[in-house]
Amino acid sequence: MDHLIYTAMSGANAAAQRQAVLANNLANASTQGFRAELSTFRAVPVRGDGATTRVFALEATSGHDSTPGAVQRTGRSLDVQAQGNAWFAVQGLDGTEAYSRSGALQVSPTGTLVNSSGLVILSDGGSPIDVPPGGDISIGNDGTVTSKTGDQPVSTLGRLKLATPTQEDPLKRSEDGLFRTASQEPLPSDNTARLETGALEGSNVNAIETMVGMIAAARQFDAQMRLLTTAEASDKSAAQLLAVG
Repeated sequence: MDHLIYTAMSGANAAAQRQAVLANNLANASTQGFRAELSTFRAVPVRGDGATTRVFALEATSGHDSTPGAVQRTGRSLDVQAQGNAWFAVQGLDGTEAYSRSGALQVSPTGTLVNSSGLVILSDGGSPIDVPPGGDISIGNDGTVTSKTGDQPVSTLGRLKLATPTQEDPLKRSEDGLFRTASQEPLPSDNTARLETGALEGSNVNAIETMVGMIAAARQFDAQMRLLTTAEASDKSAAQLLAVG
């Protein structure tokens, strides 16, 4: 059987994987702080007897687009946008420290500061930030969270942990959609990081570009499937010739 079917199959699989990544990006085009996922493939020649004429398409290590999303002004006191390459530290569902660019904060029914996904926001000490009942919450540009209840003095509840990844230990997307360091170790708090209140970072997904990419991936998949059909027809013709002989 012609080895074309194996190369066409790897190409179709690569196109299907790219389509899945693009579809996920498009679905998160309006998700706050979402970073578009990138799909990467590499060509691997098939080694064997004779000349190397076949190449497989294999998935390589993929990353994400680190370009910040557009700023959306809300005027809400609990909406914050991390500036530069700083990230908010949150507690993942598995209990580990993870990082997110989503800054739409709110107070949970139990009085804990959480983000829009219900994940606990961590302080620079690595612990949750508890909010007193009825407190008027404010967040400073350095991440300091304060509360004022009635005529009582303003009290400091803690400081949001803002972390900045390094080239030596970059962030990678986990299966739960949050980001963690490559070493799986928590990043230190960056005391120089700043945020902007009353604003949110939007998704950095370009919807038009993503839709064009999905169309191209679909056409690529169809081309690979036509190659499979051609290989099947060639195999049938060869079998008929051998039967006649």
